[in-house]
Amino acid sequence: MLDDRDAAGPGRSWPARVPDATPPIRAAGGVVWRPAAGPGPQAGATVPPDGVRVCLVHRPRYGDWSLPKGKVEPGEHPLLAAVREVAEEADARAVPQVRLPTVRYRSEGRPKVVDYWSMRAVATGGFQPATEVDDVCWLGVDEAIRLVSYPHDAEVLAAFAALPRVTTAAVLVRHAHAGRRATYPGPDTGRPLDARGRAQAHALAPLVALVRPVRLLSASARRCVQTLDPAAALLDLPIEVHGDLDEPRPGQQPDECALATAALLATLATAGEPAGVCSQGKVIPDALARLSGRPGDFTTPKGGGWLLAFAADRLLAADRL
Repeated sequence: MLDDRDAAGPGRSWPARVPDATPPIRAAGGVVWRPAAGPGPQAGATVPPDGVRVCLVHRPRYGDWSLPKGKVEPGEHPLLAAVREVAEEADARAVPQVRLPTVRYRSEGRPKVVDYWSMRAVATGGFQPATEVDDVCWLGVDEAIRLVSYPHDAEVLAAFAALPRVTTAAVLVRHAHAGRRATYPGPDTGRPLDARGRAQAHALAPLVALVRPVRLLSASARRCVQTLDPAAALLDLPIEVHGDLDEPRPGQQPDECALATAALLATLATAGEPAGVCSQGKVIPDALARLSGRPGDFTTPKGGGWLLAFAADRLLAADRL
């Protein structure tokens, strides 16, 4: 991260740096891509690496070409902000796929942090004339790297270019807060969301909707189905209850449940069906570890979740929501 201290010349010295207590400006955006011939096939189709075009925007105020991005509104999730800003600046409705490097620099004397995701453009719309953008172009990745005005944008584009091509995306969440098992008088499968959990479920709904799911799938516990209820209402989709997403029953091996959940997610990905999926805390970590083929911290808090990106049935990335 650069600031005016970095301009010190030979023979000059600065006092020791003091940590910057100024809250950073938060922003979000994306590397938006589409097949070279245009919007083309629906999300889920394989695109040759040399057939991809990415979007850059021109800002007359700065005279620069950059990736579409904008400030995160108070209380707004950065991923929601990224998709919104891409629509407003680039006139592209996009499905987020993989988190890209976060950029940090100074803007008008303040620290700024910009989160980026790769996104597949699936439609047009959303452009806001009040934005600072006066031109949009779609270029090959190498051309875009040469044209962008800032090295950090070129680095984000290079990270995008190194990704295998994503064929489908999904959102996997753990059920929202449902009080304590010990205080619920009925069977645990019937334990409902509490007030905190209902708020979490409503907050999750727009995040689930970002991948434009064609299916919503839930473990059979009542709290899991209720976690997807707001998303089902928002998307006008039914919730399919699948025992393969359940945590182990008494006497059942945990590995058996993790394998079943991983297999279901891989089947959805292979079919090219973007989905919103709700499972349970004793299942999600092992299922994601099996899908990723590597160890990692996949613990998931109640009401938390993951943006999953697949190439056919192979999990390419699991990014925390």
